Amino acid sequence: MNRFYKKALAVLALLSCLALTGCSLKEKLSGSASGTKTISRPAVESAETQFAHPAAGDTVAVFDTSAGVFKALLFPTLAPQACDNFLGLVQAGYYNGLTVSRVENEFLVEAGQGADGRGATIWNGSRYPVEATDKLHHYSGALCAATDPSGQCASVFYVMETLPGSASVTQELVDQMNAAGYRAEVVAAYQTAGGAPYLDYTDTVFGQVYEGMDVVDAIAQTAVDENQKPAEAITIHSVSIETYP
Repeated sequence: MNRFYKKALAVLALLSCLALTGCSLKEKLSGSASGTKTISRPAVESAETQFAHPAAGDTVAVFDTSAGVFKALLFPTLAPQACDNFLGLVQAGYYNGLTVSRVENEFLVEAGQGADGRGATIWNGSRYPVEATDKLHHYSGALCAATDPSGQCASVFYVMETLPGSASVTQELVDQMNAAGYRAEVVAAYQTAGGAPYLDYTDTVFGQVYEGMDVVDAIAQTAVDENQKPAEAITIHSVSIETYP
C-alpha cells in the first residue's frame, strides 16, 4: 500500500465513524416504518473485478433466506483466508438456521452470530489478518468479513446495502479518494455503484452479490429493535456453495 492509501486510511476512518453513527440513528428513526421501497441499482460498466459476471467454474455462494434468495461471487484467490473460513463454515452447516443479527438501512445487512451472540471460526479461535487489496472494495453489494480482534467471531459477514451513486458516495468522499491516490477506475465504480470507501483496508471484501440485491434491500428495510436486530426474525435457511453456472 503506497503512502497515498495510508493517508486515505487516516482521513476516511474519521468519515467511517461519522457514517456509522449516522446510519444507526437513521435506522432507529425509520425502523418502524411499514412497507419497503424498490431501489433502482444501475448496471456498473467497469473492468473492476467485482463487476464481472461469474464465469464458468467460478465459486458462488447461495443464501436462501426467509426473505428470498441472493447469490454472491466469491474471490478465493484475492481473499484466500476469508474464503477458506467461510467455505469451511458453510460446509459444516454453521449458517443454516441462523438469523440476521443486524441491519442498518442503506448501509449493511449482517449475519453469522449464534443465538448467544458468539460466532465461530475454522481455526479454533485463531485470528487471520485483514486481506486488503486494491482489487476489492466496499462497493454496494460487497460481501465482507467483519474485523474480529478476538478471533472468536470470524463467522460474521455483512453485505454492503449502501445506495447507488452520490446517495452514498458524496462529492466529499470522491475528493478524499482522489486526494488519497485511489485509481480512477475505482472512483468511477464507486460513483456508479455506491458504497463505503471509508471501510476499505479495515475489513476484508471476499465476494460480491450478483443476483438478488432486491432481497438484500428488502431485508435492510425491515423494522428493527434498539440494537438494530430485526424485530421479526429473518432466517437463513441455508448457505450453499456452487460452481457457476
